[in-house]
Amino acid sequence: FPFGRRLPCDIYWHGVSFHDNDIFSGQVNKFPGMTEMVRKITLSRAVRIMQDLFPEEYNFYPRSWILPEEFTNFLTEVRLMKETNPSWKPTFIVKPDGGCQGDGIYLIKEPSDVRLMGNLQSRPAVVQEYICKPLLIDKLKFDIRLYVLLKSLEPLEVYVAKDGLSRFCTEPYQEPTLKNLHQVFMHLTNYSLNIHSGNFVHSDSSNTGSKRTFSSILYRLSSKGVDIKKVWSDIIALVIKTVIAMIPELKVYYQSDIPAGKPGPSCFQILGFDILLMKNLKPILLEVNANPSMRIEHEKELSPGVFECVPSPVDEEVKVAVIRDTLRLVDPQKKRKEDKRSQPVELASQENKDFPEEELVDKLELEPSTAPENNLPTMCLKQVFPKYSKQFNYLRLVERIAVLFIRFLGIRGTTKLGPTGFRTFVRNCKISNSSFSMAAADILYIDISRKWNSLGVDQRESGMGLQAFVEAFFFLAQRRYISLSLHEQVELLIDFCEYNLAALDEKRMACSRGVPERRPALVTCQQDRLHLRPSSRTPSLNHNPIAHKLVDYRSSQP
Repeated sequence: FPFGRRLPCDIYWHGVSFHDNDIFSGQVNKFPGMTEMVRKITLSRAVRIMQDLFPEEYNFYPRSWILPEEFTNFLTEVRLMKETNPSWKPTFIVKPDGGCQGDGIYLIKEPSDVRLMGNLQSRPAVVQEYICKPLLIDKLKFDIRLYVLLKSLEPLEVYVAKDGLSRFCTEPYQEPTLKNLHQVFMHLTNYSLNIHSGNFVHSDSSNTGSKRTFSSILYRLSSKGVDIKKVWSDIIALVIKTVIAMIPELKVYYQSDIPAGKPGPSCFQILGFDILLMKNLKPILLEVNANPSMRIEHEKELSPGVFECVPSPVDEEVKVAVIRDTLRLVDPQKKRKEDKRSQPVELASQENKDFPEEELVDKLELEPSTAPENNLPTMCLKQVFPKYSKQFNYLRLVERIAVLFIRFLGIRGTTKLGPTGFRTFVRNCKISNSSFSMAAADILYIDISRKWNSLGVDQRESGMGLQAFVEAFFFLAQRRYISLSLHEQVELLIDFCEYNLAALDEKRMACSRGVPERRPALVTCQQDRLHLRPSSRTPSLNHNPIAHKLVDYRSSQP
């Protein structure tokens, strides 16, 4: 705005991250905190939480360790795994936390080869088990850049582009050995690295060269008898599950920058998911990019030091469609027209559909999602959530914990829970009892906060962040409901907390209206000796409360 901002805009397009707190309306193409959320360490921690709860559902992310804090664990676990399975000959890949475009990435065969003498303290990293058996095309390793539109957090709305980019290495692949570990053009698929290889091929065709469309790869696999519907189905499930892992932290950042009740914009964002297909066609998540490149040209050197920009038909085919259809989906004029036409029955019919592989791929590849508007091409972005929410909503436990966390933050604009807020959480949710006193709650808060602060996690504020709060919540759930799986323990404690908070809200509402408090029948949890009054009002959360059916499973122990 060279002459100052005169009128509000419908859409604000930020370059790197959400950074303008003076926007009070419209839509912004970035979410607060997204850049921090997709950093390698933060994303690894978020996925690890989900792996603890649902190990089978989140096995698409490589085994990871955070350095330097988990270096001792890394050494110990690898040694124990080798002793258990002497034939296991792993390779590991080290990725700097804030790195991009392949910067600072290297492969190792032994944990002791990690470059500790460098600046790991100031530039921490994630080390992961390297995928040694990727799917190869023309004897080359490749990955997939898939574009995902996160259109809304509340309600959660996710779209996936029906086509993406396949970025190829430029040297024939061989499984890692001590001799070829340092051959980046063989092992790393980053476009920014391979473009400097003498073997890099710029092509005007979508099915040849070092960068191709993902649809061309699928067509080639289909011609060999591969079930591409299953491949697409697995990739879409990976995307939805990853977004579910990211949402809790994003909600905390969102309420910090755009508090509820305060005028502010709504947000959307295009994300770049980097996915690797294994030889058995299982998709593996490599990373998520908050600012995927949208360039549709590349530089060509005409003479030493003289370059010109040359159009890239493959980039243009995929990226122009993504930008165009994103703007169509967030078009405020279109939204106003749809709001006038929409009916509750129509909205209900779009949600909670089944997730069969055939229907999903038909929607992504064959059927237009909407009729062409003003002679525009059919939409390349296909909704995958809430369309398939019925199959994935059970995974959203941590999101419900985040709602509890946000409720007790107390101060607008903060992302850390103070000791008073934690005590209020324990008291209002009726977690304290004869076996867990408020003094024990204080000790738990101090121990976990001290642990996370020692890790150097977001030192801008003191207190307990969301991931530390999740650790405390897991501890409380495991302590209260013994002999159950972790996700069952956590879900029971969430239900218990939501029930008590709903009852407290109803009591406060009755008091504010001057209405005498009703005294419904008591339901008793025998082991905890807690008396729960079923609320006549449904909690304002997107699930069916079952807290009045709570049972203390400790009585089932042998």
